[in-house]
Amino acid sequence: MYRAPIKDIAHTLKQVAGLDEALEEKRFGELSADLVDAILEEAAKFAGERIAPLAETGDKHGTKLQDGVVTTAPGWKELYTDWAAGGWNALTGDEAYGGQGLPAMLSVAVSEMWNAGSVAFALAPTLTMGAVEALEKHASDELKALYLPKLISGEWTGTMNLTEPQAGSDLGALKARATRNGDDTYSLFGQKIFITYGEHDMTDNIVHLVLARLPDAPAGTKGISLFLVPKFLVNPDGSLGPRNEVFCAGIEHKLGIHASPTCTMIYGDGTSGEGAKGWLVGEENHGLACMFTMMNNARLLVGIQGVAVAEAAYQKALAFARERRQGRAPGAKAGGEMSPIIEHPDIQRTLLTMKGLTQGARAIAYACAHALDMARVSEGDEARHWADRASLLTPVAKAFGTDVGMEAASLGIQVHGGMGFIEETGAARLWRDVRITPIYEGTNGIQAIDLVQRKLPLGNGEHVKGYIAELVAIAYQAAASNRPELGETAKCLSAALADLEEATLYLQKALAEGQLAEALCGATPYLRLFGLAAGGAYLAKGALADGDAARSAICRFYAENLLNETTALKHRVMHGAESLMAAGAALQD
Repeated sequence: MYRAPIKDIAHTLKQVAGLDEALEEKRFGELSADLVDAILEEAAKFAGERIAPLAETGDKHGTKLQDGVVTTAPGWKELYTDWAAGGWNALTGDEAYGGQGLPAMLSVAVSEMWNAGSVAFALAPTLTMGAVEALEKHASDELKALYLPKLISGEWTGTMNLTEPQAGSDLGALKARATRNGDDTYSLFGQKIFITYGEHDMTDNIVHLVLARLPDAPAGTKGISLFLVPKFLVNPDGSLGPRNEVFCAGIEHKLGIHASPTCTMIYGDGTSGEGAKGWLVGEENHGLACMFTMMNNARLLVGIQGVAVAEAAYQKALAFARERRQGRAPGAKAGGEMSPIIEHPDIQRTLLTMKGLTQGARAIAYACAHALDMARVSEGDEARHWADRASLLTPVAKAFGTDVGMEAASLGIQVHGGMGFIEETGAARLWRDVRITPIYEGTNGIQAIDLVQRKLPLGNGEHVKGYIAELVAIAYQAAASNRPELGETAKCLSAALADLEEATLYLQKALAEGQLAEALCGATPYLRLFGLAAGGAYLAKGALADGDAARSAICRFYAENLLNETTALKHRVMHGAESLMAAGAALQD
């Protein structure tokens, strides 16, 4: 059973990602380290005692659709009600609308716990938190007053409606349409697919944020507007009115996250012909900018989904390895009983790989959340610096975190052996659940493109240069510490960061010279290189911070066994484009 690694989470938040320093500077008001610890303890208890025990039930039962009504798995509604009543949905919400105004770092940390308990459950609040952020930043005061209190409290949930059958990642192909009604409302018509928690029985109302086109909108992404479309219309006093013309026409049968309803939503297909009533969020034809607020929030939280599943897979594999006996490990007594498989070097290597990658990806995600917080509480050049840092780290947090989740879940099955392939152990469910995370909220290939094409040029290329310099300083500190338990950490980390710096300069030069195709050929290996190097630096920072023996051992293992991959990745970035483009002709056969 999952138990939140509170010690690792708190250490990463405070001593690696930067929370301790921010608290000392009173960046977050009266928030104290003791309150942070209390929040983490309570979240860990809820995740372990309430969410995790229902994960298997949710997976087996799934969701049911009948007459347009989606019924969730047994216990799911009660679980959500208790979760919301605990104030968890309101953690980072605006205090003016009933939120607690706490930093995103805490939200990301507890989101890791919810997702480790069950990704399918955590998806509902993940989308709601994204909707809240989009409305806080872009909605009118009237919409905020009417919808934010109940979205922040969790009484209502929110969704994000982008995808259509003909328009996946290319939002310029959207066909959903909106017409003006002559007042402050619009009528929406169209179909959206893959809508997470688009219909369910856990709350009285669902607030959909929908991308659609107005009749006179420009073509492509410049002609997209964002609309708030509630399942039930809301009266001026906040009470629920009649049902809106938005309905669930089907739910997907998926590889994983079975307890999360993935819906096909129909807007404006009622008998009245009046369409689904909606309200504009932001300005007409500027909806994509509003939706990206929600998507960037979701991308970080999807990255933490990967971290969460990696942690859950590690815990499950570790427990199995301690109990399962097979063969005799080196040094075992001849003729004695079989050894627990955890005593075999290959199993130790596998488990340490899972743990090291998980801790590295966690640190990147928490550092990204810290940058978001610092941008919010800063002004001027400092705010711009932290906003750029969050922009730089978001695609890495999303893609590296979910890749690590996939890798750890697969390794976890391997540790279980044949039993890992059998559903009763739960190892396979973790892999099935995490498999979607490299796909949704922008595939990891798109994250790599975003990192190379949009984020490396930030600040005329100086921001990533400064970030790498910060990581290099950690390597220097490791070298100067002269701590024998860290082995060759400083040397290996310095080499990996040199690889990162060289690959970065190569890509920036290619972009400056207009060689976009050549640069994008190396985007995916570059993102992996970035994640590995940054993760290694953060592990070193954590080991240097407190001298914990186990932390130092994981740091050394990561540095000496995993970081050498960066050299091969750098070669792929800098020398793989020609062969990749030449081999493309073979795909035409």
